[in-house]
Amino acid sequence: MNDKASSIETSHLLLDQQESASRHSSLDAAGYESSYEVSPNPVLIENEDLHILFAGESRTKPGHHLGPKLYDYYLLHQIIDGKGQFSTEWKTFALGAGDAFLITPNQLVNYQADEKEPWLYRWVAFKGKKAGSLVRRAGLTMHAPVVHLKENTQLFDWLARIRQDFKERTAACDIRAAGYLHLIMAAYAEVATDAEGDSHLRPEHESEQIVRQMIRMMSTQYAHPFTMEQMASSLGYSRAYLSRLFKQVTELSPVTFLLKLRIDKGRQLLRERPDLTIEQIASSVGIPDALYFSRQFRRFYQQSPTQYRQQVFGVIEQ
Repeated sequence: MNDKASSIETSHLLLDQQESASRHSSLDAAGYESSYEVSPNPVLIENEDLHILFAGESRTKPGHHLGPKLYDYYLLHQIIDGKGQFSTEWKTFALGAGDAFLITPNQLVNYQADEKEPWLYRWVAFKGKKAGSLVRRAGLTMHAPVVHLKENTQLFDWLARIRQDFKERTAACDIRAAGYLHLIMAAYAEVATDAEGDSHLRPEHESEQIVRQMIRMMSTQYAHPFTMEQMASSLGYSRAYLSRLFKQVTELSPVTFLLKLRIDKGRQLLRERPDLTIEQIASSVGIPDALYFSRQFRRFYQQSPTQYRQQVFGVIEQ
């Protein structure tokens, strides 16, 4: 689908942000009552890390079908009761009460209610720079878009609360909606963890967890005079143990990893901040000696920082 069609899709689902929430119900020929209600977020904020677009609820007709179609935002469905099928480009899932499925942006999907027991589900649509990391932490991906839940009426209530707050246009409803979405994702994350058989780290995963902690610390502290001794003290392990563990997982020593991280950050600054001197860049990435920075830069990239910068900006030395 092109950008224009995608925008039309979004506008149809969001309706008019200036209008109140809409609710529809109808009876089919067999006397089955279906319903549909959606409430758009009355607060419009562009370029937000996480923005809830709208929330809704539907009791679908038997066999009700949507797709194949795609969306340009995340769309989460939580099934309250009934059953149906959700299909991606790779797999079809038979789902029932308590299950949830996530549609990721630009993914071709279709989903259909059961002919005898059509589903009642609640949904929430969202997007933003941090939306992807949030759903990944919940254990949801394009290839694993389904969570199998036991009954969780509190989670159901959170979804209803988002829709109701939008409908009533309550103060700071957008902030509360983001909070409810985080609680919902946290509940999914707990289910994903429990499915592995243990809510704590299993022994075979502990080493990877420690290495992730080390990488996170280095990635946030690289600009400061950060040492292995400080990291060992913070994590509660000996330096020798951490070094051995890190090399087993990454095939690099922590010292080499940190140095490469600093050089790579410096390389980024060489591209993005032509106003900074080599000395300023070296200092900004935690290397106070510009000569040492230049020497290590050449070691990793076979050219000096100055040569790299000239290459980036198309400057040819005379």
